[in-house]
Amino acid sequence: MEMYQRVLFVDPSTGFYKTKKYSFDRYFGPADLGIHLVQEYNSLNFGVGVFAGSIFPGSNRMVVTGFSPCWQGFYISSMGGAGLVFDNLGINMLSLVGKAPVPAILYLNRNHGEEIEVEVVPVDVETIWKSGRKGVYSLTDKVYEMFGERYENDPRILVAGPAGMHTDMGGIMSVPITKGKISYVDTWAGRGGFGSAMIQNHGIVAVIYGGTVVDEDFRDKKVADEWFQNKYNLRLMHKDLEATSKYRFDEKVGTGGTFGVNYATVGGRIMAFNYRTIFQTEDERKALHQNFIADHYLKQFNEETIKAKQQANCGEPCVAVCKKMNGEYKKDYEPYQTMGPLCGIFDQRAAEKLNHHCDAMGFDAISGGGVLAWLMDLLNEGLLTKEELGVTRLPRWDATNFNLVDDSMHNAELGCELIDSILERHSILDFSEGVRKWSRTHSRNKHIALHDRLVFIAFSRRGWMVPNQYWVAGALVPMTIMGKYYMVYSNEFIPPRELGKKCAERMKNELILDNLGICRFHRGWAEELLPEVMGSLYNRKDQFMRAISVLAGRLNSRNCPIFWESERNIDFVHTFIKRKKEVENDQNPELSTWLVKFNQDKTEAAKEFWYETLKGIDESLREIF
Repeated sequence: MEMYQRVLFVDPSTGFYKTKKYSFDRYFGPADLGIHLVQEYNSLNFGVGVFAGSIFPGSNRMVVTGFSPCWQGFYISSMGGAGLVFDNLGINMLSLVGKAPVPAILYLNRNHGEEIEVEVVPVDVETIWKSGRKGVYSLTDKVYEMFGERYENDPRILVAGPAGMHTDMGGIMSVPITKGKISYVDTWAGRGGFGSAMIQNHGIVAVIYGGTVVDEDFRDKKVADEWFQNKYNLRLMHKDLEATSKYRFDEKVGTGGTFGVNYATVGGRIMAFNYRTIFQTEDERKALHQNFIADHYLKQFNEETIKAKQQANCGEPCVAVCKKMNGEYKKDYEPYQTMGPLCGIFDQRAAEKLNHHCDAMGFDAISGGGVLAWLMDLLNEGLLTKEELGVTRLPRWDATNFNLVDDSMHNAELGCELIDSILERHSILDFSEGVRKWSRTHSRNKHIALHDRLVFIAFSRRGWMVPNQYWVAGALVPMTIMGKYYMVYSNEFIPPRELGKKCAERMKNELILDNLGICRFHRGWAEELLPEVMGSLYNRKDQFMRAISVLAGRLNSRNCPIFWESERNIDFVHTFIKRKKEVENDQNPELSTWLVKFNQDKTEAAKEFWYETLKGIDESLREIF
């Protein structure tokens, strides 16, 4: 059977559109086809995998590909659940080419197999963002009000916020709509700044889509159970329950979700006050974790969310129910880490206030939170003034006399002021070309490297990314795409050459998931089993796996890594190695060798560590035919 990917090209400058088919002979999913379209058309692409709408849990992820404004290279981002409704359009991908002359909404609808309806509708988005629930939430409400009645079934809406208009780190937000009711369970394609790309490169502030097309999706539960039985001696549902236990409820730690499990187990690896805790003793970090996190921040979460069973999914049926809620607030680890302890916030009410404002304004929460923590650090050290940043207060970062409720709220309110200042470009703040370029400019004015206190990964001339929130060397490796889990983030010490190779292998496995539109929370079975399913259903297993290797090689050929520009990056890795030796008593002889090198000259040791990692990456991802 000949298989195709059907792509709808839309030019927002004219409203013209066309569809084009791409054969499985070359392209298998939204990742490998996406990199081709970006190179060919400089497009922004929204795609789903071949299993969208199927019986497989986690198969309805929407994958966004394009040139990242903040990373300054090709990037892959994704959001949960949004692919389920997209599949009803009867296409595999939407590709935006060209730019609307004024901010506009893209409307897509397809009823009962008819041609897709396409409209580009201008809108006064600045006024909408300032009304109602504010930002992305008020825009969602307005778009549904304008177009919702046109759909026979519940549609889905993608929106960007003011951060997409005024910075390079704007994300794309979407929420499930069920029986006409807009959910609070927001899902994000945040990493990579594609909200900024959607607005600034294509003039689109929102996309509403839906339809009634019924594809021949794989729905044979008996056959699926047979595959799982043969592989794992478990049925599909039982294996998925086992693989997603962390995200639902982990009995071993008495909590669930990324927030609950990570904070319950982090202990002395806690990061707070813009990573200053990496310089503390283990006892100091453990005391902070116990007193600020376990006894308050995590305790609130467990009582309000876990015990109350406030949990939901992203818009598709899924046993993981990973969206841990408290009313309208969704609690994920990394946003509530960067705009929690990293900003000096250890109380749920304060964290909710800052996270909600950041989300409403449409920021990538991890990058936004990392930048806020950095700016607070600069204020705290007196390297920048309140007047220069357009705020009215300084952070309260004295951990020895910290009031968990009052000081957390004070810092949250400062964070909200900083967000508004960034968007309104108060005083010297102008992040339109990214914080890395901004920091270079103002470092020269201050005669001090402001970015020495920003933990970030540099790419190309001005690309940047706040890393994932784990105190491990893998978080800062020179991979071609960072900020996602295309790297190893386990807590073990891995020699840098081997670390590079393991990260390369991890990227290949993650690309299997992204190219099939599968949520990585199901990786415990999906990255192993689904290539075999590609063989069973389409007789394409070998071709698919070859395409993954080629895709990884193509991505790596575009790698433009820059050695760590921030001194705190170097300290981040140095203290990680030091803690492994002195606290965890790791007896790996290579670890001891590296610790001696870092103790003697941390900058030279960091360069050697970084380059060794890069060698391992390149050795693993070089294309060999």
